[in-house]
Amino acid sequence: MSGLLALLDDVAAIAKLAAAQADDVSAMTAKAGAKAAGVVIDDAAMTPKYVTGLPAAREIPIVWKIAKGSLFNKIGVLVPAALLLDAFAPFLLTPLLMIGGVYLCFEGAEKIWHALHPDPESEAQEAETLDAAHLEEARVKGAIKTDFILSAEITAISLAAIGDAPFLVTAATLAAVSVAITAAVYGAVALLVKADDFGLRLARGSLGATRALGRGIVLAMPYVLSVIATVGTAAMLWVGGSILVHGAHELGLHAPYELIHHAAEAVGSVAGGAAEWAVTAGLDGIVGLLIGFGVVKIVSAVAH
Repeated sequence: MSGLLALLDDVAAIAKLAAAQADDVSAMTAKAGAKAAGVVIDDAAMTPKYVTGLPAAREIPIVWKIAKGSLFNKIGVLVPAALLLDAFAPFLLTPLLMIGGVYLCFEGAEKIWHALHPDPESEAQEAETLDAAHLEEARVKGAIKTDFILSAEITAISLAAIGDAPFLVTAATLAAVSVAITAAVYGAVALLVKADDFGLRLARGSLGATRALGRGIVLAMPYVLSVIATVGTAAMLWVGGSILVHGAHELGLHAPYELIHHAAEAVGSVAGGAAEWAVTAGLDGIVGLLIGFGVVKIVSAVAH
């Protein structure tokens, strides 16, 4: 009887430990997801372009293919790599995170550069060169490659946000973040790419109110996608710049971090915490834009 009671006591202790670890995973998942929010916004903003010019019936299947590729990127490759890095070479996390930050700055600056110097012939030439099936395959491969880089940054940011934690908690948190972000991003993308179809159905309805709502949705979607893309670009520059400023601070280059911190603190003491955050994000974004334009120039020079 005493053996049974001891066993039950052990089971209860294990259950309490598991519950505590589940709470830790939940809290860390929320924290890591919040830290990676800027990259997530850009991921969601970027994906709808991969279905542009393809049949409407293929939009959801394409998003599903990209989502599966994204989940494999995270769970199959990046999370195991992050766990190995955390276990055997944690000192590499900051430099690798900064490399990802440079890429984010480059991507954001390149989008602004292309917006200022558009090349409308490029997508038309792609559509003329490939048939629908091959165009879809090329778009999916391109999306998954781009997602791999963004997912690597999300995983690295999440790992840095978790900090010192037991191996199982870290692994569970990274897996939970990966699944949650993939579901959120591609669920949102699916809604975005089908919103105009939903609007058209409403516009063909019998009620005047639903027809007006449907027309409003159809007319609004280009602006909604434009706003999301703009926010995504700004988020890329902000997150990329922030990663570089904080990474440089950790590696001993303190001046950029201290200048931004003191400027934000001065504004915050007068205008409040929201203004302090806005100044920090804005200055981080300016750093990201300057570095991004520098990398764009280097890449352009090398390419030509």
